[in-house]
Amino acid sequence: MSVDLSAPSSDEAPKTLLITLTGRDRPGVTSTVFATLAAYGGAVLDIEQIVLRRRLVLGVLVTAPRDWKAVRAAMERVAEELDMQVEVERGTGDNRSRPQGRSHVTVLGTPLRAKAMAAIAGRIADTGANIDRIERMARYPVTAIELDVSGVDPDRLRMTLAEEAAVQSVDVAVQPASLLRHGIRLVVMDVDSTLVQGEVIEMLAEQAGCLDDVARVTESAMRGELDFEESLRERVALLEGLDARALDAVYQSIELAPGARTLVRTLKRLGYRFAIVSGGFTQVTDRIAADLGIDFAAANELEVVDGRLTGRIVGPVVDRAGKAAALLRFAEQTGVSPAATVAIGDGANDLDMLAVAGLGIAFNAKPMVQKAADTSVNVPYLDAIMYLLGITREEVEAADAEAGLTTPAPPLEA
Repeated sequence: MSVDLSAPSSDEAPKTLLITLTGRDRPGVTSTVFATLAAYGGAVLDIEQIVLRRRLVLGVLVTAPRDWKAVRAAMERVAEELDMQVEVERGTGDNRSRPQGRSHVTVLGTPLRAKAMAAIAGRIADTGANIDRIERMARYPVTAIELDVSGVDPDRLRMTLAEEAAVQSVDVAVQPASLLRHGIRLVVMDVDSTLVQGEVIEMLAEQAGCLDDVARVTESAMRGELDFEESLRERVALLEGLDARALDAVYQSIELAPGARTLVRTLKRLGYRFAIVSGGFTQVTDRIAADLGIDFAAANELEVVDGRLTGRIVGPVVDRAGKAAALLRFAEQTGVSPAATVAIGDGANDLDMLAVAGLGIAFNAKPMVQKAADTSVNVPYLDAIMYLLGITREEVEAADAEAGLTTPAPPLEA
C-alpha cells in the first residue's frame, strides 16, 4: 500500500517523522527499516547510526505521510520482530538549519574519566550550546572523543573549555567547523622538544663539557634578558673547538617523540606535506628530515673548519620571525594558503609560526605558548595531532595493516 505525502506550501515547514530504534545490532536492521518505510512513500531527510558494543542506535528523519500513525504502527511491528525498541516522533522541518557557531571539540585524556566528560559537557551547556554528535577517535594510547557543537562562537567556547580542561587535567581542542579542516595539506613542526625529545644544543654542550654554561645562557634568554639570536650565538660560541663528529654522536642518540613516525607516515599517505623548522642545526635536522621523508627543512648551520666547530653560525639565524617566514615560504612552494597549514611547537620561538598557520598547536608547551596557540596537546604522543584533524585510530591501524604494519591493541584497562 502506498500513501501520498502531504504537500505543504512553499513557505510551510514540511511535516516530518523522527524514527529512533535501539537494541542489539545485527545484519539487516537498516534494510528492514527502509523496506518498511518504502511502502509509505516518504522521502529520507537525514540518517544517524552508531554502534557501541553491538548496541545499535538508528535515527531516521523522513517526511511524514498523511497517515503517519500507520507508519508508527508498522515501525512498532518491525521493532517487535527485531527485539528492539522504537520511538516515532512527529514534528516539522528537516535537519538542515542548525544554530550558528559550529565547532569540533576534541577531548584527550589518559585516562579520560567520566568526571572530566561531565564537566566538559556541563560547560558546553552553560554557554547555551548543543552537542549535536559524539564520536570516539581513539582508545589508546590516549582516549580521544570528538564532539560536534553548535550554538556558540568557537572563540568563546575555546576560552570556556580551556579553563575546565586545566581543572580536569585533560586536553580540549576547539576548532571552527569549516572546509579548511579538510583542506589542510602542510604540517610544519618545531624540532627540539617537539619532533624529538630534548634539545640538540644541550646534547652538544654535554659533549663539549659546557652544559652548565649553556644552561645559564638559556635561562637568561627565558627571563627576557637576551633575545633568541643573541642567546643562540652566545651558546654556539661555547662549542668552539668541539670535534664535528660529536654531531654524528648526537644524531645517533636522538629519540623521536612517541608517535612521530606514525604521524608523518599516516598523513603522507593522505597527501600531506611536511616541514621542520628549527632554531637548531642543519647538520642534525637535515638527517632527521631524510630519515622521516620530510619534504622541507629550515635550521641554522654550524660553521665547521678542519673538522671542528668554530663557535659561529653560517648565514642568518632562523629565529622566531624566521620560523614564520619559513612556514609561509613552504606553503607557497606547496601551493597552499597559510590557512591550510598546521604549525606545531612548544616554545616562545614558535609563537609567530603558530600565529600565521591556519591551526597553531602548542605541543607540551610552556604556559605562555599554550595561551597564545589555537589549541594545546599535553599528552606525550605526537600522533594525537591526527585526532584533531578528524582521523581516527582505527583508520590509522587499517592503513598500517594494508602496508603490513601491525600494532597489537593493549588491554582495555591500559
